[in-house]
Amino acid sequence: MFSSRSPGPRSVPPVENPLLLETAVSLARKIRNREVKCEEVIKSYIDRIQHVNFIINAVVADRFEEAQEQARDIDTVLDAGDPNNLYPVESMPLLGVPFTAKEAFTVKGLPNTSGLVARKDIVSTSDATVVTYLRQAGAIPLAVTNCSELCMWYESSNNVYGTTNNAYNTGRIVGGSSGGEGCILAAGGSVMGVGSDIGGSIRMPAFFNGIFGHKPTSGIVSNQGQFPNAVGQRTEFLVTGPMCRFAEDLLPMLKIMAGPSTVQLKLEEKVDLKALNFYSIEDDGGSWLCTAVDPELKQAQKMVVTHVEKELGVKVQEVKMEKLKYSFQIWTAMMSESADNQTFCELMSHNESNPVNPYKEFVKWMFGKSEHTLPAIGLGMTEKVTQLTTEQNKNFIKMCANLKTEFENMLGEKGILFYPSHPKPAPKHNAPLLTPFNFAYTGIFNVLGFPVTQVPLGLGSEGVPLGLQVVALPYNDHMTLAVAVELEKAFGGWVNPGRVEEPGD
Repeated sequence: MFSSRSPGPRSVPPVENPLLLETAVSLARKIRNREVKCEEVIKSYIDRIQHVNFIINAVVADRFEEAQEQARDIDTVLDAGDPNNLYPVESMPLLGVPFTAKEAFTVKGLPNTSGLVARKDIVSTSDATVVTYLRQAGAIPLAVTNCSELCMWYESSNNVYGTTNNAYNTGRIVGGSSGGEGCILAAGGSVMGVGSDIGGSIRMPAFFNGIFGHKPTSGIVSNQGQFPNAVGQRTEFLVTGPMCRFAEDLLPMLKIMAGPSTVQLKLEEKVDLKALNFYSIEDDGGSWLCTAVDPELKQAQKMVVTHVEKELGVKVQEVKMEKLKYSFQIWTAMMSESADNQTFCELMSHNESNPVNPYKEFVKWMFGKSEHTLPAIGLGMTEKVTQLTTEQNKNFIKMCANLKTEFENMLGEKGILFYPSHPKPAPKHNAPLLTPFNFAYTGIFNVLGFPVTQVPLGLGSEGVPLGLQVVALPYNDHMTLAVAVELEKAFGGWVNPGRVEEPGD
């Protein structure tokens, strides 16, 4: 544990129910072995959500009754004996385990607004592909969780559901756009969840909420069944991935969520950590668009480096990448390259033929009359202003290709990179308006297409989580996941919020 400091008074109460402290893998095993009833597991998670959600506002719609009915059906079959006929362990490894999903994903019978008021009456009639895969694996969907408006901001707040509060300090943000998902996991109201990420929307919430989040290699996990979905070249940058409290659950979740594409990964391959090459970059080199990395985060990363060198006996090379200074410009250029892209103002209106006028919306917002959040309006206003010239685009697209080559030459097939998840631990509500470009620390890896795992490293001096990104080259997801398991053992992983820790705990 990086810090033994209590998270402070403004946090959710600690998780006390032992069932809520089990990994998803352990719960599935105990349910199948009849050590615990599936209904008891589901009811425990429902109780926890009801106990904390009024504090954090993470869950925005649920299917509790249907989930309990499914649990009772599973118990009936398991109690009758010989469950493998109906529930074969090979194809249903997560039998009876509850999960939650970002509200941007369709879950049959639940809303799918993505925080857009114009979509407030839309109810999903089918499941997103990853939700289907998880159901087929035996998992039970419990609820959907809050996100930022149209999933394009790193605070989860909108005019449909309101603002989500950090489980460790309700005055802090949960990140976005999968912020409600990260929050309910951190609060112990879910054991595993579904998020999506085009600029860090899995990793930033995982970082701010002190959980694990994995951005898979691009193109591996289906994005079908979420709104808004990517079009054009952006389909290469948007990824869907697992979020969870325990590192053990990342690999089985990814294996299920990837479906037929699992064969492209090496998830069955055992990783010898001592045979890997490790590198560490402490910041982006000083971009004027991003704030400086917090000293406490740099210290946490140094502790990880020390652990790898002392416990694994592997020298970690400290390196610098000059082009990382231009991460935001590179991300913007790559996101702008495709002519097929729908504008943000078109998405805001939910009507391509009649896009929202963001300047009019800003005037309405000043009088409390707009249906949109200030970040969404601001993004609409700056969409055209910040567009790079064709020549600038070409330069930064070329820079992206060169940066990718530099990483490929450095990392190779056995390389792991440590890099900050964000310049600052969870900021106060609305503070991202002053630091809108800090997401570049995560966004750069979307346009590079690399797999990245966000790993929690305990709590900092302000009682909110610390963490870092573990990066590898494409199709080496198994390596970042193995490193995540090692760092969880070394630094404790997820911290039970509200729990007063004694020195040496």
